[in-house]
Amino acid sequence: MTLVCSARLSAHRLDEYLQAARIGVGADRVHLEVSLTPGVAVAGQVIREIDSDGDGVIAEAEQRAYAERVLAAITLRVDEAPALLLKRARFSFPDVGTIRSGNGVISIASDVRLSQLNGGRHHLLFRNDFGAEKSVYLANALVPDDDRVSVTGQERRVDQSELTIAFSVRETDAPAGGYMWIGLVGAALIAIAWTIQQKVS
Repeated sequence: MTLVCSARLSAHRLDEYLQAARIGVGADRVHLEVSLTPGVAVAGQVIREIDSDGDGVIAEAEQRAYAERVLAAITLRVDEAPALLLKRARFSFPDVGTIRSGNGVISIASDVRLSQLNGGRHHLLFRNDFGAEKSVYLANALVPDDDRVSVTGQERRVDQSELTIAFSVRETDAPAGGYMWIGLVGAALIAIAWTIQQKVS
């Protein structure tokens, strides 16, 4: 996947706005990374959208505002639950000159906590509706860093602005110590019941 993405990133046309998304799924969270690379022909427009005061410097507040716009245009939904709210973006922006050259990559990331998913099959829908004009999309699932989770399939829209990730979650095995305590409690309850019965009789 890394090789494919790297090849596509290096080969993007000068008039494209390349948006590459990587999505990591876990039993209790979703991780999103988006890399945006404006080609030379569209870089000026992108800079104007980011640099709202036109001073030629991309201030942190302008970076944050743009990152939030990108995330607001992205839909993430697990199974049939409501769409996830993407907040607390982490981001890095190159300087204006690097963006204008067509070599600047804007990086945005966000993590969303989930209620613990039940064991079994699930699916995650990703859709990117940001900057449709002149935009080219890539979307891939990351290898899960949770050994309880396995990605079982990926289905993409032709333009890759939408991706559905099928994955499965393995039930967490109860620790051996947990079973031991259950047995001890059960034995204690039986002993108490037997003692009460002896006193009554």
